[in-house]
Amino acid sequence: MRLTAFTDYTLRTLMYLATHRDRLATVHDIAELHNISQNHLTKVVHQLGLTGVIETVRGRNGGFRLNKEPADINIGEVVRSSESDFFMAECFDQDHDTCIYSPACVLKGVLAEATSAYLAILDKVSLEQLVQKGSGRSKKDAENQIRMHFPRKS
Repeated sequence: MRLTAFTDYTLRTLMYLATHRDRLATVHDIAELHNISQNHLTKVVHQLGLTGVIETVRGRNGGFRLNKEPADINIGEVVRSSESDFFMAECFDQDHDTCIYSPACVLKGVLAEATSAYLAILDKVSLEQLVQKGSGRSKKDAENQIRMHFPRKS
């Protein structure tokens, strides 16, 4: 299973917000740290605002912050709301299924079960748990590690 870039950016945004609770964040802050497109991140922030996970503050000194406690943000719910579908194979999409094996295929059931198990694991995790795992490090150390794994593109 592979998450879309949209979901990846959604999770990164929430983790950033959970570790920077002392101030409003901006799209620029997060995009620069993670070396991702501000345009894509703006769509993520808009969607998070629509779902009520974050609160947006308009104006010159505006930005956004978590609208819930990190312990109350379920990662399974976040992933479900940010992914457009969980089609593991063509046969999951009845409108576009051209596979000749579909009527008697066992693989579809196996993949559906695997997807359910994947989501069940995510349902057991809160945003608070995600950011606590690295709590032995300072924010600066965590940001340096992010920069190491996601170097700036020239």
